[in-house]
Formats: sequence, structure tokens, C-alpha cells
Amino acid sequence: MRRADGTYRWFLGRRVPLHDGSGKVIGWYGPGTDIEDRKQAEQSLRRSEAYLAQAQRLSHTGSFGVSGEEIVWSKETFRLLGLDEASKPNLETVFQRTHPEDVPLVRRAVEQATKDGSGMDFEHRLMMPDGSVKHVHVVANAVRDGSGSLELVGAVQDITSSKKAFEEIRTLRDQLYQENVALREEVDKASMFEDIVGSSPALRTVLSRVSKVAPTDSTAFITGETGTGKELIARAIHRRSPRSSRAFVAVNCAVIAKDLIASELFGHEKGAFTGALERRVGRFELAQGGTLFLDEVGEIPAHTQVALLRVLQERRFERVGGSQSVQVDVRVIAATNKELEAVMNAGSFRRDLFYRLNVFPIQVPSLRERREDIPLLVEYFIDRFATKAGKRFSRINKKSLDLLQSYDWPGNIRELQNVIERSVILCDTNEFSVDANWLASGPARKEPKRRTLHEHLHGEERQVIEAALAETCGKVSGLSGAAAKLGMPATTLYSKIQSLNIDKSRFKRD
Repeated sequence: MRRADGTYRWFLGRRVPLHDGSGKVIGWYGPGTDIEDRKQAEQSLRRSEAYLAQAQRLSHTGSFGVSGEEIVWSKETFRLLGLDEASKPNLETVFQRTHPEDVPLVRRAVEQATKDGSGMDFEHRLMMPDGSVKHVHVVANAVRDGSGSLELVGAVQDITSSKKAFEEIRTLRDQLYQENVALREEVDKASMFEDIVGSSPALRTVLSRVSKVAPTDSTAFITGETGTGKELIARAIHRRSPRSSRAFVAVNCAVIAKDLIASELFGHEKGAFTGALERRVGRFELAQGGTLFLDEVGEIPAHTQVALLRVLQERRFERVGGSQSVQVDVRVIAATNKELEAVMNAGSFRRDLFYRLNVFPIQVPSLRERREDIPLLVEYFIDRFATKAGKRFSRINKKSLDLLQSYDWPGNIRELQNVIERSVILCDTNEFSVDANWLASGPARKEPKRRTLHEHLHGEERQVIEAALAETCGKVSGLSGAAAKLGMPATTLYSKIQSLNIDKSRFKRD
């Protein structure tokens, strides 16, 4: 049939003439089909299907429909599941592709949706034939057809890339959070004093050892009486190390409940114990890339010592209540005011852990062993506390200064700091003075017998050699032996072991 615009329309089926009032045929009508309209409709449908398929590929989203036993998948769904389009869609294939840990979740979701028409909205993992893991998000609505039968119509989207991006963001967020926690602790911490004050030979010896060990990544073990400034020495090592731009995290093991110290150091998973309402990272993770200072390490209980030994050996651990291994890059500095030899003999501290910690020993002298530094420390503390109190002193009472220098200082620098702060508060004149009664009440100590230089050097040499032997399990020669680690010929080390009467066999492991 010719159109007004000159084109033709073609019909199938029986045609019926249409007459005007005079009987003239003016057109045809009937139940036939307009072939051209059908072609255009088919082209439009194919175009829509192509657009839909392209959109599904770009968005990594497949569609599906479930009606009774019949299942229909789009091409993209086959691709997401890694299946041939010639295969028949069925739920068992989905379960086979699902990650084993997520199969119960998927089964429950499908059963619930087909039972009560609640629809679906959940995420799960797929195990692909090449061993890779794919994360998908499934959503579906339940509808009923004209006969009342329940059908599920939904979509499945590949969210692996967004999951990875989210994990990277969460890792960066956790790292930022951890560094902020460490920074807040540093800001809030009232440190004993900001800098190392003194020029005595005993202090210069310690600072010389600090400057040698700081650039390395070796574990340092700081010993000394309480209040001598062991944490300050640890901070000095950190500030002069390649890790100085990262966190310095300090843990006083003596003030943490013994049943909680493992959680404090290694963190815990949600539900690991009563009160563990969420996952918490431990101090090792807070110190990632930086330095962890374990003060009063002799107070760590035996069961936690085993985990600490593993971290020092393998640089990995598991959070309390967790099974996933966490890799860490942390330098450990330990300290104690205990005589660990007696503690080890009593069986309360592991010898293998001691030798792992005691790689580079540093003995911090007591204040009575560096009396020359007392005047400098007194001036330092007076200036610090007077500034805070809004006071100013023009001189120091000589009698008070002599008293401070003659006192035995059982509490060492921490005690001196407290005495100076108390005196600054109470002094109302321009002359700084100290009440002698504050010092006389403290128990006096006898001056300990000083070791000769020869005895001191031999003691330190023995500690360094024993630490190297412990690290190499008693092996002396060879590339992995103690001699190579100490940078000396094996014959020289054998000679020193014999002269120092060191039993290297006790460092061997079964």
C-alpha cells in the first residue's frame, strides 16, 4: 500500500476493502501485520538488548530470573561465574562456584527468598577456576506472575575492585589512626625530661653506645635502676635511627594486668574474651615501621613470652582470638630494673627470650654514679618548673646544692625531679632552696663497690658474645656464625670464648 509520502506499507493476511458513500474503494483493512513496523520493532528490540548487554559489561552486572525449577542468566552472569554460555544455569553450579566459607550464607538467602518472597540483598565470594577470589553483591525482588507463582528477578554485580579499594582505604585509615593514637600518647605523656642532661664520663659512655646502635636495626636491651632514664635512652636511639619519622610506642609491662598484656601487645579480635566488643590493634601494630619500647620486660608472663619470642624471630603474630597471621616491621627496645639472671634461675623468664632481647646491652648508670651531673640537672629542672609556675630564681642556695650532691638518690633522676618541683612550688624568695628533711627521710645506701675498667669491659664483652651465640644457636664459624656477626675471625672468637669461660654448648638448640 502506498503512503502519502510515496513509501509503501506491506501487509500479510486477508485484506478487506473500505468503501466511501458512493461505493468507491478508498482503502484496505484487516487482521494482517505491517511487515515494516515489525522489522522496525525487531531492530529496536535488538538495539535495546545490545545497549543492555553493553551496560551490563561496563558495570560488571549480570541479571537472573528464577521461576520454580527454571533459571535464566544473562550473558554477563555467565561471564561473572566463569561459565560457558552453553551450560545450563542451575543453583548447584552457583554453590560450586561459591567460596566454601560462604556456601551456608548463600543457601540460607536463596531458601528464605523462595520460601516467603522476602527478596535478597547480600555479598559473598566466588572461587574462580584459576584460584582467584571474586566478591559479588546479589540483589533480587520476589514477584508473583498471573497464576500466583513466586518468581525471583535480580542482579549480581562484581564488586572485587571496589572491595580492594575499600580495603586499601581501610588500611590507610587504620595506619593513620594508629599513628594518631601513638602521637596522642606522646603528646599526653609527661616524660621525665625532654633531653639528656649531663657530661659525666659514665653518661658519655652510654651516649657513645647509643650513637653506635641507633643506625642499625638491632634489638637493644637497656638495664638500670628505676628512675635512671631508661625510656629516655630508648627515645634517643629511636630519634637517631632510620625509623625516627615513624611512631615510638612505649609499653610499661609492669602496670598492665598479666591476663591482658597479650591483648595489649598483639591486639584482639571481636569476641576473643569477655569485654572484647570490637577488634583492637595492639602495640606492635601501632608501632609498624617504627620502634616499640617494652619497659619492665621482666614482668611479662610466661605464656606471653612465647608469643614475644616468635615476633622477634619471625616478625609475625596472631591477635588474641584470631587465626590470621599479622606481619610486622618493628624495632624492639627492651628495658628492666630487675636482675634477670635471678629471675631466669627461678624459671620466671625464658633464657632464649633474654638472649633474643640482649643483642646490644646498655647499662644506664644510677645518679649516685654520675654525681657530677647533679648541678646541671638541678638547673635544668629549676628552669623547667619555675617557668611553669611563673617564678624566677636568681641563685641556688649552696647548702642545698651540697645536700643534693651528697644524697644517695635511691629514686635516681625521677626522685630528683620530684624534689625540685616540690621545692619550686614552696619557695617564696629569689633564692632556691631545698628542705633537708625531704632527703633525710629516704633510706641511705652504701656506695656500691665500683668495678675496675678491666672488669667492666670484660663484662660487656661477655654479654655481646653470649648474645651473638644465642642468635646463632651456638655456631661460631661460617657465614651465619657468631664470628661473622661480630666482625672478627673465628679463631679470635674461639680464644675469647675460652678466656671468658663461656660455655657455647648451652646456646645450642635441639
